[in-house]
Parts: sequence; C-alpha cells; structure tokens
Amino acid sequence: MGKVVKQLDYVDRAVVSTDHLEIARIAQESGLDVPFMRPEEFSGDRIPDWPVLQHALNATEDDDNETYDIIVMLPPTSPLRKPEHITMAIEKLIDGSYDAVWTLSETDSKYHPYKQLTLEDGLVGYYDDKGAQITARQQLSPTYYRNGVAYAISRNCLINSRSIKGHKTSAVIIDEQIVNIDTEFDFMLAEILIEKEKSN
Repeated sequence: MGKVVKQLDYVDRAVVSTDHLEIARIAQESGLDVPFMRPEEFSGDRIPDWPVLQHALNATEDDDNETYDIIVMLPPTSPLRKPEHITMAIEKLIDGSYDAVWTLSETDSKYHPYKQLTLEDGLVGYYDDKGAQITARQQLSPTYYRNGVAYAISRNCLINSRSIKGHKTSAVIIDEQIVNIDTEFDFMLAEILIEKEKSN
C-alpha cells in the first residue's frame, strides 16, 4: 500500500490505524505513518468502518493541527489497486460534490441476487421470488459489489452523517481483475495475479 500512496503526490498524510504493534512496524517500514495506536473500543471484527475512520481523522488532525476535507480509506485487503483507481474516486467525489465515492466491480451474472438460492429443510427455494421469472441472463440488470480498492469520503459525511456512505454516494466501476482478500483462496489468487502482472 505504501508503494501506491507514494505515487499520489496530492496526499497530505497517509496513516495506518491499527492496534497491532507488528502491523504498525511493517506500515512504518513501508513509509506510512502510525501516529497513534487504535484504542481497544474501536478494535475487533464487528466494529464498523466509520468510528475507526472518525477516530483516525480526529487523531491525525490533532497531531497535525490541520483540518482535512477528504478522507480516503484504502483497506489492506485489495493489493491490486493502482494509483489511478484512487485518483478517479477522489476526482469524482470533488467534481460531483458527492458525500462519498466507492470503487465497485460488476457482479458476475452467475452470482446475481435473483439467481441465489436457499436450502431449508432439504428443499431448494429462491432467495428472491423474482428469481423464478429469470430464464436468461439478458433479463438481469447489472449489480455490483465493493471491491475494497478505495473509498473517498467527505469530512462532512464521516463526521456529521457518521457514515462512509452518505445520502449522495456514487461509484467508480473498475473493469480490471481485482481481488479483495477474505479467504486463503483469495490470497492465493492475488499472488497469481501479481506474478502475472510482474511477468507482463
């Protein structure tokens, strides 16, 4: 992540929020700042993003004696992000006066919500009853998922709306292969794609 951030000359401060000393050490070796350790109250698997970001913003502003208008969250689970992905999200946020802009990828039609099934008491059903009406993928409107590449968020959205998704949130669609690491398989896939990119 540090390598990508270094290519963004418009970034005023790049900080890592963590409660883990080893992660903090690696982040600093990568050229990122760790001006604070994340408090226990904002740590854990069930903590939403906005309080973590709000704490990070407040702590960084106090440390810098500055006020930042735009916050960009770059989850460490998306190693295939490129500087231009981040730039597109920020430019769209500014140009459209949005509360937030997320990067998304189109969902493969095989995994469309109307094609999802349930299994209850050994019986297959449709997750959504509208799925019974779908006979061809051409009937499906595109759906998208968060790919974890970048979230550009206005300060007002984060502080006053207490959210990373305000009332007016848009998206940058990324058509390239992106892996958002959540499983060991995702990790292996990311390694394969990174090696493929290096060989090209």
